[in-house]
Amino acid sequence: MKKGMKFETALKELEKIVENLEKKEMPLEKALSTFEQGVKLSRYCNQLLEQAEKKVKSLTEKQDKEGNHTGTADDSASVITLGSTSEDKAGKQ
Repeated sequence: MKKGMKFETALKELEKIVENLEKKEMPLEKALSTFEQGVKLSRYCNQLLEQAEKKVKSLTEKQDKEGNHTGTADDSASVITLGSTSEDKAGKQ
């Protein structure tokens, strides 16, 4: 595994390893070293995901503190449900 590898590249390599372990018959030593490489890639991917999650959380918390409310899908649905359109009014007449 190369240091600084992009998440997508690491994930593709991990998928190839899983596929090889599932499909190919290989000697025990080769299977163990391949599995070990997969574990390292899995941990690396997990680490990158955790870093991304922390960054997103930090950005959204910063945005909330600045007073910029980022609405959720539920908020939008409430507005749509509570609001009435001219079509709704025409249909009720």
